[in-house]
Amino acid sequence: MSSNLLVYQIGIDMIPKIGSVNAKRLIAYCGGVEAVFKQTKKALVKIPGVGDVLASEIANNTVLDKAKREVDFVEKHRIKALFYLDPEYPERLRQCDDCPIVLFIKGADSLNLNQSKIISVVGTRNITDYGKEVCENVIESMAVRGHNPIIVSGLAYGVDLCAHKAALKFGLPTVGVLGHGLDTIYPKTHRPIAKDIIEMGALVTDFPSETSIDPKNFIKRNRIIAGLTDATLVIESATEGGSLITADIAISYSREVLAVPGKVGMKYSSGCNSLIKSNKAALVETIEDIEAQLNWDIPGVVAKPQQRVLFHQFSVEEQIVVDALKENGQEIIDVLCFKTKMPVAKVSSILLNLEFAGVVKCKPGKLFTLTTR
Repeated sequence: MSSNLLVYQIGIDMIPKIGSVNAKRLIAYCGGVEAVFKQTKKALVKIPGVGDVLASEIANNTVLDKAKREVDFVEKHRIKALFYLDPEYPERLRQCDDCPIVLFIKGADSLNLNQSKIISVVGTRNITDYGKEVCENVIESMAVRGHNPIIVSGLAYGVDLCAHKAALKFGLPTVGVLGHGLDTIYPKTHRPIAKDIIEMGALVTDFPSETSIDPKNFIKRNRIIAGLTDATLVIESATEGGSLITADIAISYSREVLAVPGKVGMKYSSGCNSLIKSNKAALVETIEDIEAQLNWDIPGVVAKPQQRVLFHQFSVEEQIVVDALKENGQEIIDVLCFKTKMPVAKVSSILLNLEFAGVVKCKPGKLFTLTTR
């Protein structure tokens, strides 16, 4: 990727109070991230959702110098900076409307954030002996039964740390999602395990270097913990806290939420019990519960491959969309527009026709996939 292009990609996310949803809207409206910064203030103000203050910030290009310094930092420390339309960008996360514009990743080159099994494990910072035992047993069972998922958590005290340690202990890749830039580790006591995580997995963040340690940033990063995965497993939690926020975000993304039940009346079991009682989470006691809930293949049983046969007679434009879908088997509509170089309205119409013909299926998160027959 061109360093110049990366400057614009990082720069648009540095514009104060722009937000990822607004940034994506601007990029689509202007025809590219670089084009956003080429607009005059007069032209920007006419774009829906862009007020006078935001237009001034963009037109002044004041963030680009800061973005250039960040590109230097990324290149110096061999950090991947993935733009949300890049092929390597985690597909599950890209399905989320508020996914980061740029994701910074430092870790093993072999890590595939699009692999078939990824699960987040979250919970209280005040983990009990019961919580530690359950956390380690569940993760060990995943490894023993050959699932080998990526374990995602937040590198915080308690359940997060226990999940990362268990993953490393049993040879599973693990991802720590940070609430700050990759120039530091918080808390400092977790620096040794952060190094181990980089060897077998990755540290991930959407915050640039020199970001101050701010409690609200750790709440913001929870959307990445939920968005990277198929399911969020809550081990222990009180009735309030970051893990329940993560669970709610996962629900909003139409992802599975799982919870380990605890003893009635215990503070750090009350949150999990409440999730189960309110039908927000499926009850998990054993690895078999996770396998059943997530439809994970049972080890030793090889699923019979299905052959895709399409009988629909495609128009030229339909064939272009189908070919774009065949690359990964599924895509969100923004990516299809990018790949096919067609406007949203056109791609939406084509997808609707293909859906009526039984060729494609729309899944939660505006994800379109080819059907199998």
